[in-house]
Amino acid sequence: MTSTAQFVQNNSRSLYSDVKAYRVGDAVTILIVEETIADNSATTTQSTKTDLSGGVSASTGSTSFDGSVSLGTGNTFNGRGQTSRNEKFRTKLSAKVTSVEANGNMKIEGKRTFQLNGENQSITLSGFIRPADVQSDNSIYSYSIMDLTVVYEGDGTITTAQEPGMITKFLRWLF
Repeated sequence: MTSTAQFVQNNSRSLYSDVKAYRVGDAVTILIVEETIADNSATTTQSTKTDLSGGVSASTGSTSFDGSVSLGTGNTFNGRGQTSRNEKFRTKLSAKVTSVEANGNMKIEGKRTFQLNGENQSITLSGFIRPADVQSDNSIYSYSIMDLTVVYEGDGTITTAQEPGMITKFLRWLF
């Protein structure tokens, strides 16, 4: 019984070919290797200065008049901002081929849910893969998946402890 059961997935392929996903229902291993590094900084300097001067001088006989008017304005603004972000996410996940397009590209979907120390964790993935990107061990790197969507969620005591309290949520809602 074991001699035929191990070849059921591979029943339409040559004994010498690799076991690679190519049709609906086949499984493929996704190697999620995502790294995001982003730096952003901006500096703004603005300076405005306006000067206006005027003078008047008059004399008649022994009387003389001198007058002077001066007006000046100025405005200086210096702004600076900087953000930096560094994220890494690495895991393995099995996905299933849900459809095959006319050009051979395959739509895949996968989900893994597990519980660790009272925390429920789930990873959901979907996207499109090319048969050429599937490696001989039937795996593919996440950066080779087109229209990749990965959702990593957690729910439990630690997640609840990290959320702000009801009063903070209400004040944020007001302001």
